[in-house]
Amino acid sequence: MSQFLKMFEQMGPEQFSAGIGTIAPYFSTIDPEVTALRQGYAALTLRNQKKVHNHIGTVHAIAMCNAAELVAGMVTDASIPAGARWIPQGMTVKYLAKAKTDLNVIADGSEVDFSKEGGIIVTVGAYDTDDTLCFTAEINMNVKHG
Repeated sequence: MSQFLKMFEQMGPEQFSAGIGTIAPYFSTIDPEVTALRQGYAALTLRNQKKVHNHIGTVHAIAMCNAAELVAGMVTDASIPAGARWIPQGMTVKYLAKAKTDLNVIADGSEVDFSKEGGIIVTVGAYDTDDTLCFTAEINMNVKHG
């Protein structure tokens, strides 16, 4: 079982979210609240707070990229075969609507073949509280076995 998945199940969402910054400090800059993590699926809430705003008072594009990389990494870690490792290799993003509310950031990998080696594309969507899709990302995860 994935180290992160095991930690999430043992600690629960609140404690797990609080500890993310100790594992990967940059993620703490957005105060992510991980709401779900299982094989093939990860989600978090990105709060609409001043520290993640851009110059027009909406959620900054890079804050959304940060959240997307986190959920994509968590779902990849929870889904790859035991002994495999991964690292993000690239990200393609689209900004579709102004993010004016909290965002639900979801990586649904239910259709991804995480057993293969090499580049695996994990798709992420960020939805506002009205369920409007504000942002998408395709993150290329380089997976190596053994």
